[in-house]
Amino acid sequence: MFESDNAIERIVLVGYGPVGARFVEEMLPLVRSGRAALTVVGAEAADAYNRVLIAEYAVGHADRESLEVTDANAARDAGVHIRTGVSVTAINRNRHSVSLSDGTQLPYDRLVLATGARANVPTLDGVKRVRRDMLMPTADASTLDSAHAPLPRGVTVLRDVADAERVLAAVQAGARIVVLGAGVLGMEIALAAARAGSQTCVVYHGEIPMARNLDRGGGTVLARSARRAGVTMVNHSRAESVLFHVDDDGVERFDALICADGKQIHGDLLLLSCGVGARTELAGLAGLPVSTGILVDGSLQSWADPAVYAIGDCAHLAPKPAVGASKKLPSGGPSGLIGPGWRQADWLAARFAAEITDAAVGAALAASASAVVMLKAEGIDVVSVGNTAADPWDEQPGDHVGGCASARLSVSHWADPEHGRYVKMVTRGGILEGFVCVGMPRTAAELTLLFERGSELPADRSVLLRYDGPDYEPAEGNAFAADATVCWCNGVTVGAITKAAVAGEPTVSCVGAATRAGTGCGGCKGRITEVLEHLAQAGGSTGIGSQEITV
Repeated sequence: MFESDNAIERIVLVGYGPVGARFVEEMLPLVRSGRAALTVVGAEAADAYNRVLIAEYAVGHADRESLEVTDANAARDAGVHIRTGVSVTAINRNRHSVSLSDGTQLPYDRLVLATGARANVPTLDGVKRVRRDMLMPTADASTLDSAHAPLPRGVTVLRDVADAERVLAAVQAGARIVVLGAGVLGMEIALAAARAGSQTCVVYHGEIPMARNLDRGGGTVLARSARRAGVTMVNHSRAESVLFHVDDDGVERFDALICADGKQIHGDLLLLSCGVGARTELAGLAGLPVSTGILVDGSLQSWADPAVYAIGDCAHLAPKPAVGASKKLPSGGPSGLIGPGWRQADWLAARFAAEITDAAVGAALAASASAVVMLKAEGIDVVSVGNTAADPWDEQPGDHVGGCASARLSVSHWADPEHGRYVKMVTRGGILEGFVCVGMPRTAAELTLLFERGSELPADRSVLLRYDGPDYEPAEGNAFAADATVCWCNGVTVGAITKAAVAGEPTVSCVGAATRAGTGCGGCKGRITEVLEHLAQAGGSTGIGSQEITV
């Protein structure tokens, strides 16, 4: 048994990705005060970096340094023990300790799991798919994802720096890249690789790309825009197997993707972009309830163990069922977005600080609100949030005698496929419940603010389209209102950016350093630039004057 020093709370964090790093940053005051001892265990040898921007690094649009999200040395100087290149192989709940792959034991009073997610490997003949639900964690941290079953040569996922460097080598060689999956990441990497000069092809089973986020109209316009950008889009194609050829050294290498209808799609690199799955095996083997993620309540506390917490891509927030209630697993799952993960890290660190210092504890973390999904691609703007499934011609309760008109969903949409533009607005009682916006960045910014505020839309929805028209005047809309959110990952408003700029931070990078805006998914950097340009045009009233604005 481990002896405990009651004066110091021992906290162990498993996982040192961007969410884990944010938790460490927020815990530093408590560590410096000597009230808590924080130990971090990260399987990767590198310190934390931003996985969300990995696609930009993979095509040479960002350097390795730009992926940094934390100052690990500052954390070490503050007293945080950071152990990288080591994995946790077991959680010993009865002894309140974790076993590490190097044979050591770490005691804890509170255990925070930020194990994140790994890329899904689909069922393909020729590619070994590992079932990990009850697989013992490997003692070799470098095989945490592969489980000693590495992908064949010429086949990769895109989850870490090593994957990105594999893709980068293919892009720099002008290789033909086949992307299996048309989600946000798949489309981003395909568009970026095409822009960098590679031949890219996206293969997907459904009718439209980004089907989880877009409706048929928005997805169709996106597909057409991608084709114009040089990306081959192959829909209605179920991948079944992989064809190989033999390299000069006798090792098989990817040659073609074979689809159920007989299509053979040849390439030099097959990039699997088929979603991610939470790393739950460590929690599952310890007897903690898991579903699509590690099940935690509104306080981010495990359903089964009050000393264990989970945050980020591995955390599945759901109310703990009452005694005797149905044991059916809850629906939903981890958000898969960095913004909600960062908010969880912030909230949990604040709760720990309050409890350890006997301060007042805030209310339980509310369920994450609808997250804004943005596609980061040069010249193709896509924004989606909320309910986008409704169709203009759907039958509504208010369509019948006695129906409640206030309960009706109203759907307005406008399409200009020739120019890659599409807008769909779903409202109830005039209040925006969701929207899809393709190729209309200023309209998207206005709709995002209206959605965030819960404001009523104009009776004539068409007036919102003018924001992307040739006679647009910034003063007409709310895009530059002080409370307008610019960075959804970090909750940074126009007002906060203005304050940073007036204080002498008139560049996107400096605003990011001062406010964290643009340091998450990066999709808001264009909006930050617009805000800074708007401030520069205002001249003396902002104190920015004619200073150069750079990205």
